[in-house]
Amino acid sequence: MLFIFISLLFIVWISVIYLSLDKKEEKKDDNLVIFDYENTEIAQEFKNLNIKHEKFANVYNKAKEYIVWSDNLLKSIIIWILADDWHILVEWFPWLAKTKTILVYSKLLNLDFKRVQFTPDMLPSDIIWGEIYDRKVSDFKTFLWPVFTNLLLADEINRATPKVQSALLEAMQEKKVTIWWNTYELNSPFFVMATQNPIENEWTFPLPEAQVDRFLIKVLVKYPNKDIELSIIDNYSKNIESIKPLLSKDELLLSQKQVNEIFVSDEVKEYIVWIIDNLRKKDDYILLWPSPRASISLLKVAKIVAYLQNKNFVDKKDVIYWILPVLRHRIKLSMKASIENKSIDCIIVKKVLHYK
Repeated sequence: MLFIFISLLFIVWISVIYLSLDKKEEKKDDNLVIFDYENTEIAQEFKNLNIKHEKFANVYNKAKEYIVWSDNLLKSIIIWILADDWHILVEWFPWLAKTKTILVYSKLLNLDFKRVQFTPDMLPSDIIWGEIYDRKVSDFKTFLWPVFTNLLLADEINRATPKVQSALLEAMQEKKVTIWWNTYELNSPFFVMATQNPIENEWTFPLPEAQVDRFLIKVLVKYPNKDIELSIIDNYSKNIESIKPLLSKDELLLSQKQVNEIFVSDEVKEYIVWIIDNLRKKDDYILLWPSPRASISLLKVAKIVAYLQNKNFVDKKDVIYWILPVLRHRIKLSMKASIENKSIDCIIVKKVLHYK
């Protein structure tokens, strides 16, 4: 009996030790969940961008008179249009003035604008080209559709089938379209803002990771707070048609060339590669790591940020503050991360701060 009693005490003691260790491990693991990444400098990337370039500061300030609530989107659009034919992916809820925002910028920059609402029954010919029979000449005539513009709003692109998505993304990548035996160059500059609705899953086709990687940045837009919504009520009726261009198309193309001439030291280049390489370290929460496009995109955005601050060189601050919009769509979380409700932004900030 004494032996049995001692054995039971030993089992209870071992169980208590095991449970205490398990709780410590859970607590340690929970640090990633309760980590307040939103108050870190890295998570404040748009707030840290002070546009000092006179021309683009004027464009930003004028746009803010009409779009009073989405400051991160207004600044990211300026970065996007300076990126020399790169594209932007925006994830937000419906009815948050995405069409109005891009329309305001098209008028401020004197660029042609087209909008396409994607649906599951669309075909590639609905956005790229079409043929209409002309009875006068007894032949088909080719017509060029919305993709032949400067600013294209691909609204809810995840509602289109993969065939349509591929046709559009090919045009985005190659900057040209081949119709039968004729090749047509797209307009210059050519930008695509693709939006995704995060709240609906029926009849949607998420973009494959390889295609999402083609977007320069991904921006998340949230609902405005109460004070900003009061400003929206006061400003919603402003007449957009009265907006006059503040920048010409030629001036924009010249600015894109000037961005490419921004100096980047070997130290900063090594810093960019170091960030991406460390994000590729083995992690139970990351299934797909960022590709070399991430390094190129991070360098491109850093150059634009330096340009907008009237600098002729890039420093590390121009890099680190933009890792979230550049990387959040280039990393795929594992099933374990989904089950444990891990945030991709939180994981990125945690790993970068750890290696910083």
